[in-house]
Amino acid sequence: MRFAVPILSLSVGALVLAGCTATTTDTETSTGDGSCVGVASGSASDAISVVGNFGEEPTVTIDSPVSVDATERTIVSEGDGDLVESGSLALLDFTLYNAATGELATSTGFGTGQSIQLTVDEAVTLAGIVKTVECAHVGDRIASVVSSEDAFGDSGYADFGIEAGDSVIFVVDVVDVVATAADGEEQDLPEDFPLSVEFDEDGRPTVTIGDEDAPDELTIALTRVGDGTVVAAGDTVTVQYQGINWRTGEIFDESWGSGPTSFSTEGVIEGFGDALVGQAVGSQVVVIIPADLGYGPSGGNDSAGIEEDDTIVFVVDILATQSVS
Repeated sequence: MRFAVPILSLSVGALVLAGCTATTTDTETSTGDGSCVGVASGSASDAISVVGNFGEEPTVTIDSPVSVDATERTIVSEGDGDLVESGSLALLDFTLYNAATGELATSTGFGTGQSIQLTVDEAVTLAGIVKTVECAHVGDRIASVVSSEDAFGDSGYADFGIEAGDSVIFVVDVVDVVATAADGEEQDLPEDFPLSVEFDEDGRPTVTIGDEDAPDELTIALTRVGDGTVVAAGDTVTVQYQGINWRTGEIFDESWGSGPTSFSTEGVIEGFGDALVGQAVGSQVVVIIPADLGYGPSGGNDSAGIEEDDTIVFVVDILATQSVS
């Protein structure tokens, strides 16, 4: 049971389904110890002209039609930030072109603060974008030519003007790698807080609820205090979370095991949004939500086993936030 609103627009969301001129390299990209090896460049990716600075809209020249049987990528300019590994949650700016026509298909914009968060895993994200950014570094600008097999295959994608069998081209800025767990300074819950929380080595919580009655009001405490951007009302936030029904003590929903999720603070139950607004990225929030700020106004949530009078608890790691203004 997901209670959140997806971050991605319908067009760019298709990627989540199962001044410099380009410099080139003819070898695979890897870390110093060779533990992460990315897709090698080739004549097709080397031939894409990309002019402009990282974080700014690039000027891209494509000698179309272009087609490849295997995906190629060229590092246009190198960054020195964190490594993008398999399973990372990467923050990206990119443009997508139809390689057959050279026409722009879609863009996130560059340097607009509207970067897209994608999980670097071919099970959930288009293989072509995964192969473009895996084993790259934050600060890299990359041009890739993606085979039809790693893009939209025999179906194409009509909304992008991409026909069956077309290769596609990405120009990508790797903006950041988002943490998968809160990394703020640890602190204890208040002594009178009516529950306790323990965490495993990955950060997944286990909540133990005491014998006393649930609070009648929204009750918030922090187990980690971050120093990142403060969440504002209406922001799109990226979190790990776990939800527990106070009455049963059972988990009714969580992102742990499937990866961080993103949503608007105004697209969730009132108490959940209220608990995040004003908190800093890197914080870990424990919130007890009374029924009137939870699922009470909607008569409960049968699919989650939540009755209309149930108090619920969330433990939330705030990983990133983006303004939509």
